[in-house]
Amino acid sequence: MNTSKQSAMEASIFDTLFRDSQGEIVIAQPPNATLSIWIGASLLKFTVTEGPGHTALETVAFSAIIIWSIQELCDGVNYFRRGLGLLVLVSVLASKVDQALLA
Repeated sequence: MNTSKQSAMEASIFDTLFRDSQGEIVIAQPPNATLSIWIGASLLKFTVTEGPGHTALETVAFSAIIIWSIQELCDGVNYFRRGLGLLVLVSVLASKVDQALLA
């Protein structure tokens, strides 16, 4: 393959993965509400380390990251963000299954 075709193909793959519908490159974005809730609940779990408060924070954090990952998977601005949503969803669910099997 000649170099112009190869670079056009590489640009096309890059564009497909990282450009949004307006042609902007989007890799990271400011956190939306669900991701902010997950961050907050996850940080608070370090201060509330046991009891019903910790269980509630775990539930809130888990729910928020699941919702965020589904939002990204379904409505991500590009294929990279959708893939990130899928990766997080599979990772979080696999972690929960692993915890359940070890309990």
